Amino acid sequence: MSKPSDKMITGSGDQSPKIRRRHHKQRSQDHTQKTTAKTAQRTQSKPAKMQSTGLNYQQNVKVLPTIASDNHERNETDRIRQSQRLVVSGNVKPTAKPSGKMTGGNPRVKTLRVPGHPKKYAYPSRKARLKPAANIILYALRLLIVGVGLGAIVGTLLSVLDPANRITTNSINPPVSSSPQSPINSSGLVISQEITPLKTTIENLSAANPNLIPGVFIVDIDSGGYVDVSGNKNFSAASTIKIPVLVAFLEDVDRGKIRLDEILTMEQEMVAGGSGNLRTMPVGTKLKSIEVATKMMTISDNTATNMLISKLGGKELLNARFRSWGLVNTAIQSPLPDLEGTNTTSPKELASLIAKVNQGELISMRSRDLMLDIMRRNQRDDLLPAGLGEGATAYHKTGDIGTMLADAGLIDVPTGKRYIASIMVKRPHNEPAAAKLINSISQATYSYLSQSNFPPDGSTNNQPLNNSSTPVPQPQPFTQPFLQPQGGNSNIPNATMNNVPLGNYQSPLNNPSYYPPQSHRN
Repeated sequence: MSKPSDKMITGSGDQSPKIRRRHHKQRSQDHTQKTTAKTAQRTQSKPAKMQSTGLNYQQNVKVLPTIASDNHERNETDRIRQSQRLVVSGNVKPTAKPSGKMTGGNPRVKTLRVPGHPKKYAYPSRKARLKPAANIILYALRLLIVGVGLGAIVGTLLSVLDPANRITTNSINPPVSSSPQSPINSSGLVISQEITPLKTTIENLSAANPNLIPGVFIVDIDSGGYVDVSGNKNFSAASTIKIPVLVAFLEDVDRGKIRLDEILTMEQEMVAGGSGNLRTMPVGTKLKSIEVATKMMTISDNTATNMLISKLGGKELLNARFRSWGLVNTAIQSPLPDLEGTNTTSPKELASLIAKVNQGELISMRSRDLMLDIMRRNQRDDLLPAGLGEGATAYHKTGDIGTMLADAGLIDVPTGKRYIASIMVKRPHNEPAAAKLINSISQATYSYLSQSNFPPDGSTNNQPLNNSSTPVPQPQPFTQPFLQPQGGNSNIPNATMNNVPLGNYQSPLNNPSYYPPQSHRN
């Protein structure tokens, strides 16, 4: 057996009760054998004592070989067992035995290293070697995030505490006073100052007809002067709803969704009574889209209107488009003719839409020219056109149902002035006084805006509409707009493109993509 210090000792830290009992029994047997051997040795060395016990020498001699043989076997067994035992170094302390019963079937084994045997060095893996670099990157990223957060907090505090931000609002935005600049109206019109004398005249005309409820909005495109008499009031639209329908049609033409020569088929559900002649044609009649749009405006054909509404996606899509234009009161609720008056609009929204078209916001300038040419050929001219002077031109659309009469359009004055008039009158059923009221308002407006002492720069005066007194001109506090260059300038009120009188308007050359053949016009 080698020296204790040269071995690695493995001891049982925990043993089961059965093993402990077996070891205890073995130790008891070993102790008994040792005691018997010692007794036999003492007996051999002292024969005299054995004789005194009453036994003769021969008996003892016979017993000794047996005892010696047994002792030899026991000594051999002890030697084998001792060679199998573990030799524990004196430097190693024994493990304390557990006090209670062991739980579980597998004992816990401890490995003790004998001094003198150095521990073998284990080289780290590649992952372990890369871990410090990853930790450095992680720490740097954390520091960066913390730095950004601290910078944001400090910047916010500095911006709050900065004395420059504590200047009072009045010092940044001084109170707005009346100035010659033209404010932008929410409807899209650029207006400057209300024309008070003209408004007074219109109110007087309305007061003379108490059974009529008028709504009037007039705007001078060049100067921004305007008149608003219940302009935001909702009225039944009647056929004036065809103006936004035509704008939507031309908008889709500009986008390439519809061609002017595209064929539309008249279906049974589109046929409507009232004005127009398509209702007399058989179902299945095919017409070009430009013909349908022209009939809708020139002869106010209700069947043509329903055909275009269907082609444009229906009333819901059209109403959504109207709202995108800023028209909150304009909506289609029922197909034409809508004698109940469920379709609605207001004088100001119609004027705003015409102004947008005039300045090229919604449709191209070529489509604008086409729209004005169609509206110029309106066959009904007993409302707005009846109040105009010689040489004036109206690009307009009328609306007429039993309870409402209206006319809205762009007026071209021979002097070069251009204005928009939108007049709607709620009336008793088919009351003829409504048409006379529209004529009177149109005549008063034309007389006031076209008079020679009313300069086209937009300044107004207080000259009465009658000639009973000498006019006293009073300059108004807004500036004179200059003529816009051909490239266009959004700073001029309502983006007036030019001051060429529209009374001398020349239609574009006949082009199959824009106009139907002459034989199809009405």
